[in-house]
Amino acid sequence: MGEGAPIRALVDATAIPEDLGGVGRYLQGLIPALAGPGVEIVVIARATVIPQLPLEGITVVRLGSWSDRPALRLLWEQLRLPALARRLRADIIFSPHYTFPLLTRRRRAVTLHDATFFTDPEMHSVVKRVFFRTWTRLALRHVDAVITPTRASLEEIERATGLRPRIATVAHHGVDRHAFHPPSASEVAQFAARFDVGQTGWIAFLGTLEPRKNLTGLVRGFSLAFADRAADAPVLVLAGAQGWDSRLDDVLAEVPSRLRVVKTGYLPLDELPALLGGALVVAYPSLREGFGLPVLEALACGACVLTTRRPALPEVGGDAVAYTEVDEASIAGALLTLVSDDAMRETLRAVAPARAALFTWEASADAHRRAFIEAVA
Repeated sequence: MGEGAPIRALVDATAIPEDLGGVGRYLQGLIPALAGPGVEIVVIARATVIPQLPLEGITVVRLGSWSDRPALRLLWEQLRLPALARRLRADIIFSPHYTFPLLTRRRRAVTLHDATFFTDPEMHSVVKRVFFRTWTRLALRHVDAVITPTRASLEEIERATGLRPRIATVAHHGVDRHAFHPPSASEVAQFAARFDVGQTGWIAFLGTLEPRKNLTGLVRGFSLAFADRAADAPVLVLAGAQGWDSRLDDVLAEVPSRLRVVKTGYLPLDELPALLGGALVVAYPSLREGFGLPVLEALACGACVLTTRRPALPEVGGDAVAYTEVDEASIAGALLTLVSDDAMRETLRAVAPARAALFTWEASADAHRRAFIEAVA
């Protein structure tokens, strides 16, 4: 790298799944903003994911369908990615999801999203727990820069491991205000008609259906709140890819037959404003988050949001959301209060977009670039 020349960052996007989820949404928002003052980027992505990423005007290296197999992708990361970085004359390799190449002379930056593999091991399979604990410790010991989405996540990771990174950068996620916006009446009506939820309205959840999202608490809280008022009870809409919550189906079977729960599966991006902004309440009673991107996206859609004070959700929601404890009785009380109090919902809706506007992908990209430049320097 010549004096004054931009550094070249190789962005390894190969770990994100086709159903983009949180990490995919992170890169979807970050990549277009990342190339900027002092930094040139090259993105590596799997062929099946490339159509979902905003890559116009960006140099892209495409991996074939073989890389859809996690074991082969990890092997490629360790054996071939360093050689590719040398060939492309990359100054730094950016790995946005825990793992990174161990044997390379290139600088490395890694995003560690949360500490739940340490703080809440029961939320993960044994294999995932061991795998991500190992890579978190390796990153803290060996990479040049560690990026976390919130201050709370960084502090929890350091506390859980007893390790501190060489360079630590907090880069809040942003929200795409074009994709996430208060929906029009017609958008809401179309969504309500598609899922037959228009008569009494709906309570929305958005996210992967996994244990740490506390969906069992949400479903039981919903049942407890509305069991006695089934005639005008809202519908509970669970939107997101099927995860590994083995208890959820059993809990859904306990819901009184006079109440409705709808599982939509993974929804396309253009349907999310209606899901979120059209809901009576967006409920996200997570047990622990590294950031909580669905909370921010719901705020951008002008939603009334209910979440928890578990790290790092207050760092995102601030005073623009309502809070609950994580047990089903507390969730039931909070849902019933919000659904019954039009004025409270409208107050939260009114301040939601302004809170969301504090989080931009441009600011996030600035923080990433500073970390890259500092690591290379």
